[in-house]
Amino acid sequence: MARPDSTTLLWPLLVYGTAVVLLVSGMLLLSYFLGEKHKEPATGDVYEGGVIADGTARMLFPVHFYIIALFFVIFDVQAVFIFAWAVSVKTLGWAGYISICVFIGISACVMIYEWSIGALEFGPDTKKILAAYHQKIKRKKNYDVVDK
Repeated sequence: MARPDSTTLLWPLLVYGTAVVLLVSGMLLLSYFLGEKHKEPATGDVYEGGVIADGTARMLFPVHFYIIALFFVIFDVQAVFIFAWAVSVKTLGWAGYISICVFIGISACVMIYEWSIGALEFGPDTKKILAAYHQKIKRKKNYDVVDK
């Protein structure tokens, strides 16, 4: 049986790519020419539930929100890998078992490292709160002594 050359295998991909580009370009051009065009002054204004926007839209979020989102993505990817291994555990054999053990071990080491540097602490620092509380009590006792 003759082996096909590389040009015969590429033409379906080129036809598909050309069709996708033409379809997307056609939809964009049609929406540009057929779409409504508003020139009212309020068209470009921000509208959020009837509240007139004032100030800047830039708000500073604590970094914890981004860390939580990052952890969510990491744990989802880990769950996908472990689930894919669990589905095909019989066909992968011992090599697959060793691979998933290494993967889980590396993930556990990363979690221990994150825990040790405090990346998993999202609440207020209790040591600082207790220190401030004790300072406040000490100052109050000093004021009480001075008042007497």
